Order: sequence, then C-alpha cells, then structure tokens
Amino acid sequence: MSLREKFTGTGIAIVTPFLADGTIDYNSLEKLIEFWIKGKVEYLVVLGTTGESATVHGKEKQDLFTFVQKQVNGRVALVAGIGGYDTQSVIKDFSSFDLTGYDAILSVAPYYNKPNQEGLFQHYKALDAVTPLPIMMYNVPGRTGQNLSAATQLRVAQECKNVFATKEASGNLEQVGQIIKNKPASFMVISGDDNLTLPMIAMGAEGVTSVVANAFPEDYSNMVRLCLAGDFAQAQSLHYAYTDIVNALFEEGSPSGIKAVLSQMNLCQNIFRLPVVAVSEKHAQKIENLVNEIL
Repeated sequence: MSLREKFTGTGIAIVTPFLADGTIDYNSLEKLIEFWIKGKVEYLVVLGTTGESATVHGKEKQDLFTFVQKQVNGRVALVAGIGGYDTQSVIKDFSSFDLTGYDAILSVAPYYNKPNQEGLFQHYKALDAVTPLPIMMYNVPGRTGQNLSAATQLRVAQECKNVFATKEASGNLEQVGQIIKNKPASFMVISGDDNLTLPMIAMGAEGVTSVVANAFPEDYSNMVRLCLAGDFAQAQSLHYAYTDIVNALFEEGSPSGIKAVLSQMNLCQNIFRLPVVAVSEKHAQKIENLVNEIL
C-alpha cells in the first residue's frame, strides 16, 4: 500500500490515558484502540500534542510506541510523533526509538526559539537526511509561535524527498491554497484543524489528523470519506453537527477538552500530567451538554 493510500482519510492524534497515580493507563488505551479501529479510521498518531508528548519521557515513550503497535497489529497505519526545538535531539530520537510497525513520523516545526524560515527549512532538511521513516511535517503556529510559510513548506516538499506530507494547522486557507496549488503531485496536504477539514478537502487536501475523532471516529471518518468522494451536501450535515463541540474542545486547552468527552463516555479517566489540568466545572458541563446533543 502506498503512502497516499495509507494516509488519505482520517487519522487520530490519540490521547494518552493516565491512572490516578500518573502512570499510563494501558487498559483504557487498549479499549480506545479497539474503539478507534471499529470506527474505521485510517491511521493513528501516537504521542502527538494530544497525546501529551511533552510530559511522556524516556522509556515510557518506547513502551507506548510498542504497546500501540502490538495492539493495532497492522490493522491501521501508525505514525510516531517525534519532534522538538533542538534539531540534534530530534535526530538522536530518530535513531534511538524502535519504530517497528510504524509507517511514518510526525515531526512538529521547532517551537519556542522561533527560528526564521531558513532555520525551519534547514531543520527539516537535516531530518530528511537521516530519517528511518517518511516524515509528515506539522505546521501549528498557534502552538509553536512561528508559521511555516507556504514558500518554506513548498521548498521542503520539493527538496526533502523523505518528507511526504504536511499536517497544516495554520488556519489560513489562503496559505493552504498556495501549498496545494504549487506542491509536487506526490506531496500530501492534510488538515490539522477539525473545523477546516471540509473546506480544505474541497480545496484539494487529502484528509485530516483529528482530535474530535478520538471520541467520534465513525461519524468523523464518514464525513471525511463523503468529502473525498465529492459529496459535500451529505458531508455538511456531519460537519455542522460537530463544529460547536470542536470549538469547545479547545476553549480551555487541549487535550483537556477531548479527555472530558472521553471521560463522559467512560473510555478513559479525566486525568492529566501537569501543567495540563482538567477543564473547569462550568466548561465540563457545556461539553457534556454538547455531547448529549450528538449521542
């Protein structure tokens, strides 16, 4: 199966469930994996932002990568989240993790130190030279503090042959259009914003790496398939059914919002590692009401 076949459709930036003592809740994760696969999504992203990757360390990361791979057992494609603001550290991580059974790496644009566009390009060029797997770059300026411009993403797409896709979460549809219009034919553009997935697919994107699909994999993957088939009339009803809850998921931070939903659905506990905390009681009630409208 080609990369395009594996990553066209719906992926989930999966949560990492925790127990009350702060350890990873593998029983809930097993239950969630089966729920997601039953929901007919195309791939799972392990240890992205939604997976609280910043607070999962060392051997825990390898244990998590291995557990998900063994539980999935080839039934859907897998992506390992490996990124950071220090290029050499990311390169070291590329070689230190056993990524058996994984199909790609999601690597977020460097954050915090705000490199310029040349620095961002050189970062991906350095990763491209040593990566063990195809790379999906991730542009999320709301989190990183620096936008990967259309020109820089196109330069990466043209010059870094192991970077096969971009997860685009700039929220800027004009930028998305410039990338899609001018990219190499083999390069994929994937939505990183749930509420922009429909318009982005209409523009030529090939799917989404979703947060809301953690809780609603079947509906959301159906919506994406309808969009990819050009049936936007039917897709719109599903799109608009979820816009309010998608907005609510991020009002008090992510993954706080999506874990509130998953807790309500008895799929995992509403537990985090600092500095992430649960949403306020008032906002939890708002989310609960929105979920009840859907279920």
